[in-house]
Amino acid sequence: MRVSDKAIKMICHHEGVRVKPYQDAIGLWTVGVGHLIGDGKTLPDAWNKTFTMEEVNEILRKDIARFEVGVERLCPVGLTQSRFDALVSISFNFGLGTLQRSSIRAKHNREDFEGAADAFLLYNKAGGKELKGLTRRRNDERAVYLSGATHGN
Repeated sequence: MRVSDKAIKMICHHEGVRVKPYQDAIGLWTVGVGHLIGDGKTLPDAWNKTFTMEEVNEILRKDIARFEVGVERLCPVGLTQSRFDALVSISFNFGLGTLQRSSIRAKHNREDFEGAADAFLLYNKAGGKELKGLTRRRNDERAVYLSGATHGN
């Protein structure tokens, strides 16, 4: 599956788009649309520049492709476009390792789609602190996850 253009816009909206490296909410070096630079702890000289939007979009395409593959592998049951989009968005934000260990994945793969949607709301912290922006994002992702569900799913 491929993530929809609507989901890419949602990811860009919540992550922000930056052409210069910056430190995110927990101090990790990032650029473009939430792209972690190396291990995030130091900014290599080669990355200390202003990126073009073409470069930002190319990095984003490569990043999203990795999450598309990961979501298909980790959550193969009952994928609709909307569920896929929401799962790619959240995993893009918190990582495939967290998705693998998450209650979202466990409930999704047991076909408890309502429970999985509600579990999105549990992942609204960064560095141990609840962030309003993450709460808004999780509500948006939850709504997308549920938006394409059919009756009984």
